[in-house]
Amino acid sequence: MSSETVRFSDERLAEIDKLVKRYPSAQSALMPVLHMAQEDFGYLSMDTQKMIAELLGLRLMQVREVVTFYTMFREQPCGSYLLEVCTNAGCMLNGAYELAEHMCNTLGIKMGETTEDGLFTIAEVECAGACGGAPVVQVNNVYHEHATPESMDALITKLRTGQEAVSEGGAA
Repeated sequence: MSSETVRFSDERLAEIDKLVKRYPSAQSALMPVLHMAQEDFGYLSMDTQKMIAELLGLRLMQVREVVTFYTMFREQPCGSYLLEVCTNAGCMLNGAYELAEHMCNTLGIKMGETTEDGLFTIAEVECAGACGGAPVVQVNNVYHEHATPESMDALITKLRTGQEAVSEGGAA
């Protein structure tokens, strides 16, 4: 995407304007605007981040600090289904590393990669905030608790054949 092609729709700009007016400063609207941009464009390219900085009157570094800190923001395109495996302590102790390795082998990709057909990207996340359901895998922000190799194989098969609907996240 070149900076000339990255632009919010007029409707989205009106929504952002209303949002910014609710806060004491435009910087307070940064996270919701980043979420909107990721929803609209699929990921937060450098050009998108520059556009957001200009739109909110921020320095690019202020936007970068937020984008690079939070794991929910993506700077690269991903597959239609983003499989995020939590590997924090609770999930790790309940087999998350083995689960992640199994999923990578099943999909034929390494952590952080996307399948050739563009359907699946697998990523490691620091904490899904659902320790009671460890191990947890988020698929386009939908939580799958007590995930097992068998349950993930079944889900991947359903997603490949279009039998399972998953909302949010993924490619635009």
